Amino acid sequence: MRKLSAACIAAALLLQVPAGMAQTAIDTASRAQLIDNLVRELNANYVFPEVAGKLEAALRAKQKRGDYDRAADAQGLAVLLTSELQAVSGDLHLNVRYSDTPAPPRPTGPRPAPTAEDEARFHARAKSMNYGLGKVEKLPGNIGYLETQGFGPVKYVDKAFTAAMTQLADSDALIIDMRGNGGGSPDSIAFLSSYLFDKRTHLNNLYWREGNRTEEFWTTEDVPGKKYGEQKPVYVLTGPRTFSGAEEFSYNLQQLKRATLVGEKTRGGANPGGIRQLTPHFSVFVPSGRAINPISKTNWEGTGVTPDVKVAAADALVSAQKMALEKLAADERDPQKAQLLRTRLAELAK
Repeated sequence: MRKLSAACIAAALLLQVPAGMAQTAIDTASRAQLIDNLVRELNANYVFPEVAGKLEAALRAKQKRGDYDRAADAQGLAVLLTSELQAVSGDLHLNVRYSDTPAPPRPTGPRPAPTAEDEARFHARAKSMNYGLGKVEKLPGNIGYLETQGFGPVKYVDKAFTAAMTQLADSDALIIDMRGNGGGSPDSIAFLSSYLFDKRTHLNNLYWREGNRTEEFWTTEDVPGKKYGEQKPVYVLTGPRTFSGAEEFSYNLQQLKRATLVGEKTRGGANPGGIRQLTPHFSVFVPSGRAINPISKTNWEGTGVTPDVKVAAADALVSAQKMALEKLAADERDPQKAQLLRTRLAELAK
């Protein structure tokens, strides 16, 4: 796994702390309990048990030296712990979080089903984020453009995804923008991917430590609305903010040779998991699984997804449009339509 500088990670994370956040001190006993709970969660759930052991050793060594005693406040401690976890593991999903608002007590026994109020709140949140979508539009030359920002749970975003893909189904080429997408649900990734294939297609596998099981993800032949299909070109835009599930979407299509990736290398996080509460104010995201692509037999963890066409992320949309127009013009049998496509291409080249 890639090794990262703890100092660099800490500095970067500190820049992400919102200005004006209350500085909350944490006493010695609470700090020790937090680290004990963190070590326990890592050993019980982290996808790589041997790495969990290394993480424990590193945390205990710094704890013994008093390194964590120097944290100015609770938020600073979360940053220090995250920097250590990521430096040792190279896993950018692994991070400790602090909240001024205490989490409600964890219920005992099986997790209760969401109430109607919960569902309404989840739907409202998805709506406030436009269901993870940005622009959905037709560009000159009948090129569809779909800007994505996240993959929320499929039960909340499916209708929006269907509407977007139906709107773009008759495009002659399609550009899907993953440059600002930080990831999300693998079910939603499979749902969106289903509009790009005619037949049921194996996309990805997720291995989970719990139960030592592997979960397969496939496209669906029958989806609502109209498919774009697998005969027309697809271009996926990537960049350094493309992370996790957005990387999976891009990597899946690249391995299946269904899309041309355009832009910069992605961030490099392939280990899914979940948030685990450590104390009322501290939680940790622990990756408990890892992606295994059925074609490459590996993933993009620590390396990122390398695009097929490397350009600056800011220039990726124009580059993809040029590629699409060149292909469409070359394939067009109608001389007048071909000339219109070449005219648009010349405009982009200015």
